[in-house]
Amino acid sequence: MTLRERMKKGPVFGITCFTAAACAVEAIGNWGYDFVYLDLEHCPLDGPNNMEKLIMAARLAHIPAVVRVTGTDEVEIRKVLEMGAEGIVVPHTRTKEDAQDMVRAAKFPPLGRRGAESNVRSAGFGGPTFSWSDYVAKSNAETLVIPMDEDFEFTDNLDEILDVPGVDGINFGPIDYSLSIGAKVGYATEDPRVADAYTKLAKGCQKRGIAVMCPVVPGTRENIEAAIGRGINMLILGNDMYHLQNALKTMKKDAIDVIREKEKNTN
Repeated sequence: MTLRERMKKGPVFGITCFTAAACAVEAIGNWGYDFVYLDLEHCPLDGPNNMEKLIMAARLAHIPAVVRVTGTDEVEIRKVLEMGAEGIVVPHTRTKEDAQDMVRAAKFPPLGRRGAESNVRSAGFGGPTFSWSDYVAKSNAETLVIPMDEDFEFTDNLDEILDVPGVDGINFGPIDYSLSIGAKVGYATEDPRVADAYTKLAKGCQKRGIAVMCPVVPGTRENIEAAIGRGINMLILGNDMYHLQNALKTMKKDAIDVIREKEKNTN
């Protein structure tokens, strides 16, 4: 089932993979998450072969992959989609022109100007059942284009960006948004200016039937319920490094507590 099909059934949830480890992607898929969020902006991926490996791991584990690319470069966008990603997330979208550029790069004509090649994974490498018309139609129907709202300029140009045809969702980034306005940095939208920006985004997206993607950290039951209540329907429940760090922190604390308690009882 594609991510777009899953989204039609209700809110979806995924995990970001920051370790660039294929085994982490497989584990996320094995646990039945709706998507894995792969990253070219912050992760130590030193070439297209590493991203291809992660996307292949996602396909092996039957989990859709979306890739945060580095910008609106049409070749980079085309490559990750041809590798088998189901969608792109584009950081620091500030204008409608940014949104138009990413749609143009991700969609085939007449929706965009994406270049085509049949000898790629997304086309089944031009195998025995390949059809150009089917491939183009399927790609245009299933590929997700998700700009990021993480700068005050996005809010300034909100309606123009949301009105761009082909925009399927918006990824709200509270950390960079906070940085852009000099607010306290964190996943929680404590600053009223950040909260107001999110509220305006959620209302605009709801009006247009556009999905809202946002990190929900920590991914507790209470936070998940609150997020869905705020209109977030693509929930990013942290990342592999975040969960590893928390597990290491908790285990170390428990071990130290046990050792100190034993020493106290001995003395």
